[in-house]
Formats: sequence, structure tokens, C-alpha cells
Amino acid sequence: MSEDLFRQSGPPGVTLPQEQPLPAEPPRVDAVPDDAQCRMLWDAYGMLQNIREHSELVACVATALAAAAAAAGLPVNVAEVRAAALLHDLAKTYTIRHGGNHCQLGGAWVQEITGNPALAQGVACHVSWPEPIDLRAHFLPLAIIYSDKRVKHNRLVTLEARFDDLLVRYGKTAYIRERIRESFQQAEAIERALAQTLGMKLHESTFGCGGLVE
Repeated sequence: MSEDLFRQSGPPGVTLPQEQPLPAEPPRVDAVPDDAQCRMLWDAYGMLQNIREHSELVACVATALAAAAAAAGLPVNVAEVRAAALLHDLAKTYTIRHGGNHCQLGGAWVQEITGNPALAQGVACHVSWPEPIDLRAHFLPLAIIYSDKRVKHNRLVTLEARFDDLLVRYGKTAYIRERIRESFQQAEAIERALAQTLGMKLHESTFGCGGLVE
């Protein structure tokens, strides 16, 4: 389920800042960009402030999960997971203004900019995962999906609170409501897999990223 399916403009009653043109040539960054390089890309692609705040919190959650996974012996590159989280909504501002799928577009941009297919996959698949849930084989995209689903705007919430909000804001048709429910079920399955593998109680964990908002 992607909000891009039914949102074609910015939030109701909100005037978007003047559009910034896409860069003719994006900044040069490493294959695994650090925080400063990720923020350079935010600037280059005109990311809105609220999306930056959301991305920072998603990255905090994802980094905590990646560090725990590495400590548990999973083959995880913590810096790579963090970069994917910081860049997961790189194309969101553009698609709010012009339509389109921010996952697919963002994944294409990240692949072109970094040449790193793992980062591109994490961005392209951060809304839903089309394969079985296997943390050892696919930790990065699964961690980004879960971390994104624990952050409502710029607040840390439970999965239930996040998806209740989606149903209220976007559940206008039976089809959309069913897609939201499917996405919630997948997020719950990822949460169970992470909790079991990492030995952590995740349902209301704050991950050291600030207080949980109910």
C-alpha cells in the first residue's frame, strides 16, 4: 500500500513552498552516503521540512534496529541501513507536487546517484515487500518498512496508531481500506520477526529516539 495511490497533492489547506528545480547534476556522494551527504541530497531535491523531520526519526529507529541486528550476528551494514532510511522519501516532495510513485522514483534516483543497489532497493521497497520475510537475507528493506511504519509525521507511534491514521485520512474506498489492512498485517509480521530475531520487545519501544506518542 502506498499513499501515492490516492494522494496527488499536498496536505489540505497547506500551501507548498515555491518549487525548487531538480538538479541538473546531483551532488557527488559515496556509495553509502553519510548523514551530511544525505542532507546535501535533501537540499538538492528540495525536500520539504516536515519530510526531513520524518526521515530523521525513521533513520533513528532503523539505526537502532540495525545495530541490534549486527550485535545478534546478522550480516548488516549499519551505515547502509541508516543511509537508506535518511533517503527513503527523497522523491516525496516531487511526487506531492507532480504525482507519481515516490518509492519507484526515489529508488531510481538513489541508484543513479550512489550506484548502490542495496540502497536503491531499500528506497524502492519501503512501503511494502513482495517476498517472504527473511531478515537475514533482506534486513535492510524490511527494517526501513518497519521503521517508516512506526513514525507518524515526526512522532514515534505504535503500528496501530499509524495505520488508524492512514484509515482515517485515506480510507475512502473499500479497495484502499483493504490495501491499508494488508500493509498493516505485513508490518505486524515484520515486527514479530524482528522481535524474535533480536530478542527485543518492539511494540511500544522508543529505540532511544524520543517518547512514544499515543
